Amino acid sequence: MLITIDFNSDEAIYMQLRNQIILAIATEVIREGETLPSVRQLADEIGINMHTVNKAYAVLKQDGFLTLDRRRGAIICLNVDKIKAMQELDCELRVSLAKAICKNITLEEALQMVKDIYEEYGGN
Repeated sequence: MLITIDFNSDEAIYMQLRNQIILAIATEVIREGETLPSVRQLADEIGINMHTVNKAYAVLKQDGFLTLDRRRGAIICLNVDKIKAMQELDCELRVSLAKAICKNITLEEALQMVKDIYEEYGGN
């Protein structure tokens, strides 16, 4: 798994890490049951603080994407809570669509983009 951090981005490093792991799961680069590198190993590999990786892993656990096991480490384990996922998606979409409206992106353009991205990740 290749993780790239943009140190010039306004987005927090732990969120960049979280988002890249979620994208890797969606594209099946990593699969359920696989173990992520240890906090120390990933921090050394990327060149970031261990606390940053730990925070990303904690957020991923809270979001239902992994479990933390003292012996095995961080394991991809998709906790499927569709109602919660729909609520989270609703909140995220509201902000994204508000931004789109402010930037004069039409409904048709937004819908096409959502469709393209959904299909890119294997949705049907």
